[in-house]
Amino acid sequence: MITQDIINSLKSYFENLTQTVTIVLNTGEHEKRSELVEFLSQVASAGEKVVFKEELVDTLRSPLSFKLQTNGADNGIEFSGIPSGHEFNSLVLAILHSGGHPMQLDDHVKTVISKVEDVLKFEVFVSLSCHNCPEVVQALNQFALLNDKISVEMIDGGLYQELIDQRGIQGVPSVYLNGELFANGKLDIATLLEKLIEKFPQINNTEITTQLPLQDVTVIGAGPAGVAAAIYAARKGLAVTIVADRFGGQVKDTMGIENLISVSKTTGPQLVASMQEHMSDYEITMKEHVRVERIVNQQYSKKIHLSSNEIISSKTVIIATGARWRELGIPGEKENIGNGVAYCPHCDGPFFKGKDVAVIGGGNSGIEAALDLAGIVKSVTVFEFMPELKADKVLVDKAQATENIEIISNAATTSIDADDGKVSAINYVNRATDEEKTKTLDGVFVQIGLVPNSQFVQDTIETTSFGEILVDEKCNTSAEGIFACGDVTTVPYKQIVVSMGEGAKASLSAFEYLLTQYQAEEIVNNQSNLAAA
Repeated sequence: MITQDIINSLKSYFENLTQTVTIVLNTGEHEKRSELVEFLSQVASAGEKVVFKEELVDTLRSPLSFKLQTNGADNGIEFSGIPSGHEFNSLVLAILHSGGHPMQLDDHVKTVISKVEDVLKFEVFVSLSCHNCPEVVQALNQFALLNDKISVEMIDGGLYQELIDQRGIQGVPSVYLNGELFANGKLDIATLLEKLIEKFPQINNTEITTQLPLQDVTVIGAGPAGVAAAIYAARKGLAVTIVADRFGGQVKDTMGIENLISVSKTTGPQLVASMQEHMSDYEITMKEHVRVERIVNQQYSKKIHLSSNEIISSKTVIIATGARWRELGIPGEKENIGNGVAYCPHCDGPFFKGKDVAVIGGGNSGIEAALDLAGIVKSVTVFEFMPELKADKVLVDKAQATENIEIISNAATTSIDADDGKVSAINYVNRATDEEKTKTLDGVFVQIGLVPNSQFVQDTIETTSFGEILVDEKCNTSAEGIFACGDVTTVPYKQIVVSMGEGAKASLSAFEYLLTQYQAEEIVNNQSNLAAA
């Protein structure tokens, strides 16, 4: 079930474990159990300090459930299902962290989680084809290892259909806390932390601190633009910090990349791993899983206030925060996220097998989503606001040739209906005739573009009515010493390769600014000293 090459890789990972990790599989009968036994046996065979055993455990969900122990004691991590596919990394990391491998979490995250005093039992419903789910599982697994009052169970929705139906789950990841829905959809550590703090505000009573010395460049955002900016700045010998709620940004959710020059084909997760490896070659301070709340712009330094109550002082700032999925903003959308309204066809498509769905948006992302879904669902209806589709001709031709894809142009969606907590129809207006229409369906995938992540600086620097940061040809913003690059700016063509180039340009502009501005400051200081003498 696991190739010898993978087992060899696991051996190299597991050889540095300092504590014994025991995989305890519940006993019982299930048609998939022998497959799980073989899978776990192979994993355990890769490490001397990894043990696999079977025993009756009343607290585990089913014969397909297992838990991890550290040195013979339960550590709060459970899996229900076979964690293959995207979740294989979740299992491997859980074993590594259980066995003493250091966790790559910001100190603020560790401090907040350590203060949890309530008993928290998380259940994370996943699909093995979901590339967003592992991030949630891995984050909560680390929370469990940091605090023995926290436990987490990964549940493969494909093997627990009755439970999925019982809870009305139509999207993953879907996170339950102590039996109640806690969060769903695309989540990261920063978001999970914010939701925990919202529910238990007492865990975030940390004092405001300034830990780092004055930085030359602070980059906000760790997508292609931000990473390029940080590397270029570090190569100049500057003191560089990069702040991000999630390393990789939107690219991490992109499955197919075939237009990054010199790399004929890759995926978002692979590219993010390569960026992280490249960045590790330089002395760059990484502040991950935190958000920037505001920037106070001063003449010779900027004060960057983080959600962790830390303040970073920096001579220059490069904003590379990218963008997020744009919402429709119509009745029934937010109310039904996770119950038929989705933004990721890769993650949530399998939940609509054999059903009728809609894709809102006729650009490249919309048509690509329709083509992806067409192989899973019964039918896909694409709704495009304009009279013509905006996608590339090659995609449009392919969609028009696909039997179960219908395209409705000149359509303004007005609301989404739901029955018994699940999407049942979408309402729209034919813009040519003003005729109101209703389409019965089971799911709606929203693919109408991106919104710039610039809300935290809109009172500090100039933006367009769409929220894009206004920049010139050198990535200067309206505030001296603050630069911006990538999808958050007015630069056209939101492409990975363009963002990387803009990130490099912003860094070179910041370096040029430092040379001129701080040389001038030094002259002024010298003149003042002479005058005082």
